[in-house]
Amino acid sequence: MARKSSRSLWTAKLSGAPLERSLDPAKRPRKVAAALSAVRGCRAIILGIDPSLRGTGLAVIDARREPMRLLASVTVKLAPKLAAFECLGQIADAVEKLARVHGVTQAAIEETIYVQNFRTAQAMGASRGAALSVLARLGVKVGEYAPKRIKMAVTGHGAASKEQVGRMIKSVLSLPEELPLDESDAAAAALCHAYTATV
Repeated sequence: MARKSSRSLWTAKLSGAPLERSLDPAKRPRKVAAALSAVRGCRAIILGIDPSLRGTGLAVIDARREPMRLLASVTVKLAPKLAAFECLGQIADAVEKLARVHGVTQAAIEETIYVQNFRTAQAMGASRGAALSVLARLGVKVGEYAPKRIKMAVTGHGAASKEQVGRMIKSVLSLPEELPLDESDAAAAALCHAYTATV
């Protein structure tokens, strides 16, 4: 039997197609058996966060069973007239509200990416800090993922566009319409955690 690529396996998983497995564990090569015995993925209520000072995306998914469901999503849109510290307070409030209302026990957030503009990097770092500090206080376990890893986990392609991610989120979570881009990015972070976290 020809070996399947990891991309084709992800595509099969996302489409709901059954994966081929040997019925007899004794016939599996040792490396394959060890890989299958390692528990990967997270079955929990997960808060995904796409951090930004003026437009943080938040999404909560229930990954405790299949099919996974979107429980809530919101974009924390903040006006330019607000001072940075006021924005951080509102981001923290939104994260805490969603976490408490939905009983979040796990969270996933996009890692800081390299940007040429120092002010942009500073703003992203600050918004991440506001969210992470709340989650730490609540005792929520957090996974941090590079944008390429999130896209790979959700679409099978690390250079996927935001629009492609949005379409895949709509499909996987059986949504009636696509989410706003910041919210679909947040949901993608949560799905990445659900698929790949080691717990």
